[in-house]
Amino acid sequence: MTCTTFVASNAECRIGTTDTDAASERTARRAFLGISASLFAITAVLTAVWCASMAAMPEMHMPGGWTMSMTWMAMPGQTWMEAAASFIAVWVVMMAAMMLPSQAPVLWRYGQAITRRGEARVGSVTLHAGLGYFFVWTLFGFIVFPLGVVLATIEMQQPTLARAVPVTAGVVILIAGAVQLTSWKAHHLTRCRETPARGSSLPADARTAWRQGMRFGLDCSLSCANLMTILMVIGVMDLRAMAAVTAAITAERLAPAGERVAHATGVVVMVTGILQIARATRLG
Repeated sequence: MTCTTFVASNAECRIGTTDTDAASERTARRAFLGISASLFAITAVLTAVWCASMAAMPEMHMPGGWTMSMTWMAMPGQTWMEAAASFIAVWVVMMAAMMLPSQAPVLWRYGQAITRRGEARVGSVTLHAGLGYFFVWTLFGFIVFPLGVVLATIEMQQPTLARAVPVTAGVVILIAGAVQLTSWKAHHLTRCRETPARGSSLPADARTAWRQGMRFGLDCSLSCANLMTILMVIGVMDLRAMAAVTAAITAERLAPAGERVAHATGVVVMVTGILQIARATRLG
C-alpha cells in the first residue's frame, strides 16, 4: 500500500466515523426531546387536573375579603402525614411541569458536554442529572408544606393578621420583583444557565451526574425563589399564576439576554405588587 493510499483510507475512515457519530447524536437528541416533551405533557395535564379539582373545592372566606385554599388543610378522614404525602406528590409533578421547559435544554447540553461524541452513556448521565435536579425541588416541597400549614393556622386563629394578608401579599410581590434587579439574582441566574464546556474533564458517571444535577437544582431554586414565592402568595394551585411564573422562569433562563429579561420581569412584577397593595388598601 502506498503512502497516498494509506492517507486516503484513513481520511475516508474518519469521515465515515464522523457521519456515524453525527447520526447517532441526532437520534439521541430526537429521543431526548421526545421523552422530555412527553413528560412535560403528562405532568402539565396532571397539574391542570389537580388545579381544577382544588378550584372545585369550597374555599374558606377570611377577614380582609380573601379566600384560603384547601391546599394547606387535611381532608376529612385524612391524617397530616397523608396530607403531606399528597402535597409532595402534587408538588413533584407540578415542579416537573414548571421546570422542564427551561431545564431540559440545560440537561441535554450537560450530557453532551461530558460524554464523547456519540457515546451511549449520554442518556444515563442526563437521567441521573435530571433526577438530582428534581430531588432538590422535592426537598423544597418538604419545607413549603409545613410552612404553608403554619401560616394558614395562624391566619385562621388571628383575624387581625388575616385582614392584613392582601396588603402583605402585595408587599411580598413588590419585594420579589425588586429581587429580580439585584446582583444576587444575576449571580444565581448565571450559574443556573452554565453548563460544562464540551469535552469537559468531569467524570461521565452516575454519581457525578447526580451531584451536578443537585448543583443545578440548588442554583436554579435560589435563582427563581422570589418568583416561586409569588406563586405561594397568590395561590400554589392557581393555574394562571403557575403559567405566568413558568413563562418568566423559562424566558430568563433560555433567552440570550437572560439578565435583561429578568429585569423586565422584575419591573412588571413590581408594578403588579403596587397595584395589589393599592387595591387591598382601597378595599380595606
